[in-house]
Amino acid sequence: MAQALDIDRWDLECGFNNLDHRTDLNGVDRLILRRGQPFTISLYLRSGIYQPGVSSLDCIAETGPQPSEQYGTRASFGLSANIDTSCWSAAVTSPPGDMVALSLCSAPDAPIGRYTLTVGRSMRIEFILLFNPWCTGDAVYMDNEKSLEEYVLSQGGIIYRGSYTYPISTPWNFGQFESGILDICLRILDMNPKCLKNPGKDCSGRRNPIYVSRVLSAMVNCNDDKGVLLGKWTDGYEGGVSPMFWRGSVEILRNWDTQACQPVRYGQCWVFAAVACSISRALGIPCRVVTNYLSAHDNNSDLVIECYINENGQLIKSKEMVWNYHCWVENWMTRPDLKSDFNGWQASDPTPQEKSNGVYCCGPVSVRSIKEGELTFKYDAPFVFAEVNADIITIMKKKDGSTSKVTTNTTKVGQKISTKSVGSDAREDITHLYKYPEDTDEEREAFKKANHQNALLKQQQNQGLHLTIKVTSDMKKGCDFDVFAVVTNNTQSEKKCRLVFGSCAVSYSGLLGENCGFKDLLNVELSPGAERRVPLRLNYSKYGGLVTEDNLIRLAALLMDYSTRDTTLTVRNIVLENPEIKVRILGEPKQNRKLAAEITLKNPLPEPLDNCCFSIEGANLTAGQVISERLGSSVGPGEDAKVKIYFTPTHSGLRKLVVDFDSNKLCHVKGYRNVIIG
Repeated sequence: MAQALDIDRWDLECGFNNLDHRTDLNGVDRLILRRGQPFTISLYLRSGIYQPGVSSLDCIAETGPQPSEQYGTRASFGLSANIDTSCWSAAVTSPPGDMVALSLCSAPDAPIGRYTLTVGRSMRIEFILLFNPWCTGDAVYMDNEKSLEEYVLSQGGIIYRGSYTYPISTPWNFGQFESGILDICLRILDMNPKCLKNPGKDCSGRRNPIYVSRVLSAMVNCNDDKGVLLGKWTDGYEGGVSPMFWRGSVEILRNWDTQACQPVRYGQCWVFAAVACSISRALGIPCRVVTNYLSAHDNNSDLVIECYINENGQLIKSKEMVWNYHCWVENWMTRPDLKSDFNGWQASDPTPQEKSNGVYCCGPVSVRSIKEGELTFKYDAPFVFAEVNADIITIMKKKDGSTSKVTTNTTKVGQKISTKSVGSDAREDITHLYKYPEDTDEEREAFKKANHQNALLKQQQNQGLHLTIKVTSDMKKGCDFDVFAVVTNNTQSEKKCRLVFGSCAVSYSGLLGENCGFKDLLNVELSPGAERRVPLRLNYSKYGGLVTEDNLIRLAALLMDYSTRDTTLTVRNIVLENPEIKVRILGEPKQNRKLAAEITLKNPLPEPLDNCCFSIEGANLTAGQVISERLGSSVGPGEDAKVKIYFTPTHSGLRKLVVDFDSNKLCHVKGYRNVIIG
């Protein structure tokens, strides 16, 4: 007859188990496990000894407020001869005696979250269970150790901003293993409306990374719920801070947690994406932030963006826009609801743009399905397809109320889709994962499949007059410089034209600001084959007070041929370059040894900088805090702003120190330094 073991005390062996499960960066003061992987606890018996085949031990694992075997949130199991990694199981791995090494394993599809495990009559332990991309039976399994280092374990990264002609690397501290962050991520899941309405069903859904990433897409923004961030895209950040203020996700998540789940103000797309990436990695889903340049926002699902301009070539505001860039995340998982070709990276977008099933969320949608034009697949495929592949029709609205089509462009949207490379700070271009090369048969075939009513529209190249915008390489903030409209006459006859060449400040989401410089030439004459370069001077005295923190200026040139009445428009966004932040580490970088960073920035502006402040943060470098140092005096033109900031690294290995400089005239300049801690 089986005899139940009489347990006196136990040791959860957190140090060993957490290290083995790659959760030790969360700390080793409690048990944090990955599903489908065995772990061992030590039991010390009050009386008797463990005897194989005679001793028995009943185990019950439960998660959520209403555990039930039907929902998969409760599992009962006893001792077996060996561990079975395909389900909840337990086995003794030590010889007979009064100390028992009990090996246990969770099912690879068990819901993630907080668990209570009851062992025998008297023993109750608590642990946290996460997704396990190292486990072949887990839906998030990834078969590449270097990719897992990057997409799950790396706490620092690069997000791409700027423009497709000048991508800017912005460092970011994801900080998913910093103190308290995992608990905040679990709280975000608990605050989601589906959980508040039916906690049992929601906890059951947490076995599925598709479900979890869709919940996160909705919860990172606060539009329908007690989500993390409030978005703001227009001037003035009263009651909060500019999205450019943030250097990492840790401060945002902690603010949300300590402010009773009130939304943190404010975010824009790269901040929403970065926070979603931190939470996904914390929960064990491989994740990366992706930037799509010239990203279309199609609000009526016709896969066409209609842009309206006036007779001066200035954009007239409309609901459909092409953003200078837009960021989202990709999560790695299998898609059992689709064919196996559509496993792998799934695009998910936490920036609130359009509703999906009545909620502001987007995805996860298979990146492969976007490339193939399979728009019937879940979730939100038409919206993401348009972001990378919509056609743009530009229409001129004339003063008399009439309209005329100026251009159709099938190749502009979706440029240089970028993410950080595995194991280095280089940019990886992943455009080929989202679409076939522009204007190839495969790309147009994907369009036809995508029910695109204008599938065969090709851009009407104006063979007569050609118009481009050329810029210099040296467009630094604080400098005056020229940009050029270049008109070429490719015809056999003399041409007379009107050229309107203007510039204005623009935000990355396409919102136009005030005019930075404008020219209207009524008589541009060109002989056959001739070229004319028309300069437009951009003076800091004019643009300095107008550009937003995005440092973007929109250039637009409009050419009207008097003889044929043809109109040609060309548009280009330029990015003003911020000065470089130089970081020098003083002292030998060692774990638990105080270090100094000497940080320098040269003032590039023709005016002094006041209220100068440097801030640093870095996972396992600054103890989860932001450390700031203010300068007491103004920094004159051409002078250096310089500080020393002290910090104490807590872990060895490669770490990323993220730096931010802010002042009254030069806002949120970013820099970083990789540091190897001995």
